[in-house]
Amino acid sequence: MSDSVSDCTERRSAVTEAEVEALVRGICFKTGPPRTLGVEVEWLIHELRQPQLPASPERLQAAYAALRTLPLRSALTVEPGGQLELSSLPAASLMECIGSVSADLDAVRAVLREADLGLSGYGHDPWNPPSRFLHEPRYDAMERYLDRAGPEGRAMMCSSASVQVCLDAGYEEPGPLGHGRRWWLAHQLGAVLVAAFAHSPVADGRYTGWRSTRQSLWAAMDPGRSAAPPLGGDPRAAWARHVLDAPVMCVRAPDGPWEVPEGLTFRAWTRSETPPDRADLDYHLTTLFPPVRPRGHLELRMIDAQPGDDGWIVPLAVTAALFDDPEAAEVAYRTVKPLAERAEARPAPCNPLWNDAARYGLTDPELREAAVTCFAAAAEALPRLGATAEVREAVAEFTDRYVARGRCPADDLLNRFHRRFDGQTHDQADDEQHLDQADGHHGRSHGQLDGKDIRT
Repeated sequence: MSDSVSDCTERRSAVTEAEVEALVRGICFKTGPPRTLGVEVEWLIHELRQPQLPASPERLQAAYAALRTLPLRSALTVEPGGQLELSSLPAASLMECIGSVSADLDAVRAVLREADLGLSGYGHDPWNPPSRFLHEPRYDAMERYLDRAGPEGRAMMCSSASVQVCLDAGYEEPGPLGHGRRWWLAHQLGAVLVAAFAHSPVADGRYTGWRSTRQSLWAAMDPGRSAAPPLGGDPRAAWARHVLDAPVMCVRAPDGPWEVPEGLTFRAWTRSETPPDRADLDYHLTTLFPPVRPRGHLELRMIDAQPGDDGWIVPLAVTAALFDDPEAAEVAYRTVKPLAERAEARPAPCNPLWNDAARYGLTDPELREAAVTCFAAAAEALPRLGATAEVREAVAEFTDRYVARGRCPADDLLNRFHRRFDGQTHDQADDEQHLDQADGHHGRSHGQLDGKDIRT
């Protein structure tokens, strides 16, 4: 969300509707052999000794001032609720990407520890209501716009965190690494990634009924902004139409609050008496939040932030393997193709397939089966991508702990939830057995337990 576009620029020459379409086609899908990889990791910042307490605004300001003095390779940005984001440079290999971001995270954590602060990898803050940290014209306007549709937008802005994997758009030619195949695969495999890495079942101390509350927020938000364009046909043409028909979030101003129009599409703006310029188009593109966003490369935005210091490495490695290794990409394509029928030709994430992935995780039998096959293909591909033994072991451990058992990281939080209300204590093996029993008793969504407070 923290795209680096200037808040306001001097107006240049206006762009026409036809020029917008040509520009979008040219800048959003840059094809060529897949050769670079990137990742954006978001974190919640909390009190080190009391992780359920968020850092105060004053402590966040001091922490970010110290962090900005670090010689990081990744770009460090701040989300509206004070979440920290590190965005890697494009890397020539999986291990280059992992090594660079890992070193930056080590440096960031060291500075935060000195301030008695820490990082948490949850897709949604489990304990605290949304609270704005950044008060800038962009986020003031965004909040006013999103509040019109409901509370989901504010929660997304201030309480969510993710692991975003950035992949090359692919070859111009068809085939497993062709841009058309990769665009389609990202939207279908995306549901499997949602289910496998779901890690946000709790909000404001209460179970929400979703394994990925974060993904449920995106689906419930303004669909003109958070939904994908229809699949099928030329991805460039579909995205260009989507950009033109998407509502304008705000019109920037040099002074004072920005205008937040109602019902104005970018297409309509180009036909108005005061049409937008190229800078307005560039800014408009940063205000669209589909699950797969083309930015020259493909930005996969559907994965929840993961537990543990290095939990982000597994979704990065698995996703890279399933897209950039031709054999694994072909397996993934064949595996998820039957799942496409469940989408009912509706755009992600506002379709039944993505809804089930966010609500049920891998307790959904078809999603579990697809995940098992895709993770096995990724494991076979990782040596071909030069992954180290440590990375391969991390993927194997995640597969054994979660995927093979029809679980996701959200279920670990649900285990704690069940233990609290059952008044029992378990070791890890008992935890897994108890969760299985709970799933069988309560149904896939644990619906009878919705709304119970699990704060400690």
